[in-house]
Amino acid sequence: MIDVRPLRERAYRRMWVGNGVSYFGFQFTAVAVPVEMFAITHSSAWVGLLGIAGLVPLLIFGLWGGAAADVVDRRKLLLASSTLAWLSTVGLLVQALLGARSGVLLLVLTAVQSAGFAISSPARQAIIPRIVPAALVPAANTLAYTTTTAGGVLGPLAAGLIFGTWSTGTGITIAYAVDAALFTISFWAAYKLPPIPPVHDDHPEKPTAGLRGIVDGLRFLATQPVLLLSFAIDIVAMVLAMPRALFPEIAEDRFGGGAAVGWLFAAIAIGSVLGGLTSGWIGRVRRQGVALIVAVIGWGVAVGLAGLATSLWLMVALLAVGGAADLVSAVYRQSILQVYAPDRLRGRLQGVFTVVVAGGPRLGDLRAGATADFAGPTASWAGGGFAAAGLAVVLALAFPALGRYRPPADADANR
Repeated sequence: MIDVRPLRERAYRRMWVGNGVSYFGFQFTAVAVPVEMFAITHSSAWVGLLGIAGLVPLLIFGLWGGAAADVVDRRKLLLASSTLAWLSTVGLLVQALLGARSGVLLLVLTAVQSAGFAISSPARQAIIPRIVPAALVPAANTLAYTTTTAGGVLGPLAAGLIFGTWSTGTGITIAYAVDAALFTISFWAAYKLPPIPPVHDDHPEKPTAGLRGIVDGLRFLATQPVLLLSFAIDIVAMVLAMPRALFPEIAEDRFGGGAAVGWLFAAIAIGSVLGGLTSGWIGRVRRQGVALIVAVIGWGVAVGLAGLATSLWLMVALLAVGGAADLVSAVYRQSILQVYAPDRLRGRLQGVFTVVVAGGPRLGDLRAGATADFAGPTASWAGGGFAAAGLAVVLALAFPALGRYRPPADADANR
């Protein structure tokens, strides 16, 4: 069963609770924004553009936020960036109340929300190895992913219930209001953290939040094939196999709309939760690189088969299998980076990680939506999943460094 030892650490426990509740609230917005965009434009390509609106701020502010996390107190940075994300959620609520019905405005507010996330995420992840022992980092990441994906199950299902009960316009307004209210829990969690000042390890060059600091992090990354390959295989998995932009169209055309869209948005997270609850073995695996590769292949195959399903429940079940595989790959990607990187560079590398992990699905939204417009949603969905599995095999065989990776037995979280 899942390893709960990290919850003995008070700072981690508070952060875990705050992130879990706020992520549950965010899922209402994650469903409402593409539903509103499709209702306004009746185009999956416009839904896919939401991915680009989220990606551009990630590329800019993810790297900068990672550099800043190595220079300033990570707790203060987390508070400031969370405020920006919350204000964008309030903006979504206001435009829904006013009945703006503007696809461009949705893109702008999505971009602002993405900027807040891009700055806060590197700080949040770089904090974890400072508040739990190194040996418990995989368990802490598993707990975090399991809790957030539990929100990813309950949130979309609740959002689907809202859309099945009320009209689309009323449902969208309620969804944004729930997110704005629950987001305040994240502020509480960040406020209760202890100070997390940067650790420079007596390094001759102090980090900066400017271009030089970003370049230093990228230069270190370029010399680490294991980290590069873990990023590359994640990009393959998300860009080619993420079918999220197709959920509104598939739900409406195949299953009559209503609550079906909630089940599709929740399906991957359902599998992640089940995988997390039975994840006690994850921390005991030594060949973490091999486990990561196998998990990505399993994700691609499961998503490909789901795209061919004509039954809602079969589609949900296959997406859930993919979600379980995705949880395993996510935990190992994050744990490899957190243990591999020295603390003085951890924020910057988490910035790159944020760009890759959060940017990949957004590019996947764009690919899925654009491909569906000329090849159809089935070809876009199933073809992308199988292509991701095949390319993951090619990368693993062509570049064996990731497959050989094992965590150091004496990893020091603050080295």
